[in-house]
Amino acid sequence: MLLVLPGWGSAWAQAPRAVQPVVVGLYAQGGFIIAHSPRVKHLVTAHPTGLELNLQRQLTGTQPWHAWYRYPKVGVALVYYDYHNSAMGKSYAGTVYLSKAVWRTPRQELSFRLGTGIGYFPKAFDRETNHKNLFVSSRLNATLQARAEYDVALTPKLGLMVGVALNHYSNGATAKPNLGVNIPTVVLGLNYHRQRQFVPLPANPADEPTDLGRNFVNLSTSVGFKQRNESDRRRYWVNSVTVAGGRRLNRKSNLLVGLEGFYDRSLLAEQRDTARNADKLQDVKKAGAFVGHELLLGRLAFGTHLGFYFYNPYKSNNFYYERLSLKYHFTDRLFGALDLKVHRGAADIIEWRAGIKL
Repeated sequence: MLLVLPGWGSAWAQAPRAVQPVVVGLYAQGGFIIAHSPRVKHLVTAHPTGLELNLQRQLTGTQPWHAWYRYPKVGVALVYYDYHNSAMGKSYAGTVYLSKAVWRTPRQELSFRLGTGIGYFPKAFDRETNHKNLFVSSRLNATLQARAEYDVALTPKLGLMVGVALNHYSNGATAKPNLGVNIPTVVLGLNYHRQRQFVPLPANPADEPTDLGRNFVNLSTSVGFKQRNESDRRRYWVNSVTVAGGRRLNRKSNLLVGLEGFYDRSLLAEQRDTARNADKLQDVKKAGAFVGHELLLGRLAFGTHLGFYFYNPYKSNNFYYERLSLKYHFTDRLFGALDLKVHRGAADIIEWRAGIKL
């Protein structure tokens, strides 16, 4: 089924398929910082402003999953913010994202965008020179972005874009303090559409996934590092091993259940600071069981896990944990992932994972 709708005059006639449906956007942004802790109220004194340059490509059906998700857009963006605050300064970020249209006509489009990337803060926390910046303690941070966008055509190729967004910056506890920045913004700008309407390639029944309804096993290991607290500037290694069983439920989803073990060396240092007898330290190893879901986008998968510790002698945290995962299959067997492990909403560790699917 084609997505092309009745034209808006001859200027809106369908362009040839050879023209790639690309969109270039330039936006201004303005917002505020959420004061989510009393420790950061002194930093919430001004309204951040910024600029964004992005490039989007409309997926047309060259891969089967394009049709399964009703032809989204993929894009890259460069984002700049000025926080108008001497402790925070400015930030620069590069992100990749997926944009899904929820309503579309020949002249208008309402879409939801979700992306992630890397942000750079030249003025991070420093005990001697910048002790007030409790939001970010490392120059490199992960960034997450969620945005609702409305694009309306001004001409056959030029569109006005209005949006509301939530932007998050954090280093995932690799350095402390790590309170993180949350910035709701209003976005206003222009989009240049090389081809506003497009003819998608029709879905082919033969493109259904061949592993639908099949079971599989994932074996993986991860490594990460974290800072224990603001006074201890050392970085401690954290490792994990995971065995997970899964099943391909449908075109878009995998269901997972698994067991995993963790070894966090920062907990040894924490015990030595508080224990009366260093010879009777508790075991800091942990073991847990989890259930999870993977949203499949071709070779890419976005995972959400909920786990429970069943072996946890040194109770340094809650009895449960969550994980957000971005996984990529380099081959049908080998995969890599970037995971964020969380305890009750607070980042615990960023894990770099490698594994094999059996």
